[in-house]
Amino acid sequence: MPDPTTSSHAVLAEVVRSGFTESVHYGSAVGLDPSGHAEVTLGPVDAPVLPRSSTKPFQALACLTAGAALAGPRLAIAAGSHTGEDFHVRVAGEILADYGLGFDALACPPSWPEDQATAHALVRQGLGPTRERMNCSGKHAAMLAAAVANDWDVPTYLSADHPLQQRVRSVTEELAGEKAAHVAVDGCGAPLFGLSLTGLARAVRALVTAAPGSGPRQVADAMRTHPEYVGGTGHQNTELMRALPGALVKGGAEGVLVVALGSGHAVAVKVIDGSPRATTAVALAVLRRMGVDVSGAEEFERVDVLGGGVPVGRIVTPLRSPR
Repeated sequence: MPDPTTSSHAVLAEVVRSGFTESVHYGSAVGLDPSGHAEVTLGPVDAPVLPRSSTKPFQALACLTAGAALAGPRLAIAAGSHTGEDFHVRVAGEILADYGLGFDALACPPSWPEDQATAHALVRQGLGPTRERMNCSGKHAAMLAAAVANDWDVPTYLSADHPLQQRVRSVTEELAGEKAAHVAVDGCGAPLFGLSLTGLARAVRALVTAAPGSGPRQVADAMRTHPEYVGGTGHQNTELMRALPGALVKGGAEGVLVVALGSGHAVAVKVIDGSPRATTAVALAVLRRMGVDVSGAEEFERVDVLGGGVPVGRIVTPLRSPR
């Protein structure tokens, strides 16, 4: 188990308000160069973390290679954390319908959509939280599709010893080049396999460097071609992929983020206090430290601190300083 104190973690970002350092985010970050070598390491990058939804691309790959018919937006939403908009729900429903299932088969918890405009529209219609609006419903639809395709038990598809989840574990460990350090339950109820931050970076890098047409590359290409299904309207993961062509971006709860580029560079970030507000800026700073041109994403490097609704400071990362 990683040391939860700040003593072993690096300062990743500082929250500066009106010239005063108000808060500090500690954590770990690792940057892999095109050869897969760890060029940047900050904090205990070999200690295990719970990657949360940053592992969805690996779960999607397990479903794909198990025989689930996933491609294009369907594969992207299986690997994503969508914002619950109508077009997300439609695609998740199509995956299920192709296997004779409906939304009632989903075992993820009911949720309001993360997209506020959609949530407000549902309220006006007198509707409430549903499973299909939950950000993991695309992943769950893909898991159900894989279970049906293999004649595996459907109601128990989230059990850690289910054949599908054992396949997810095997795929994840193969991509990461290490055994799972811990087995937990994610927020959506699916098994979650702990990895070192370096292993997580290796795993996401393996997707973008895989041979064209291979399963891993199909996942990476679907996410990069259809970023609106990985997140949604205005979602930072979606917009960062659009700003950095060829980038695969996937966040996870509790301050986790992975970014992998077609060049073979990859970054994994874990903020130990669980806040995601600086993760994108930190990841971009690591890429800059490795000499990667991220000028197209400069807007994501600046995170303003507001006072009275106007910027009075910003979140800064020491990584931006020269080597």
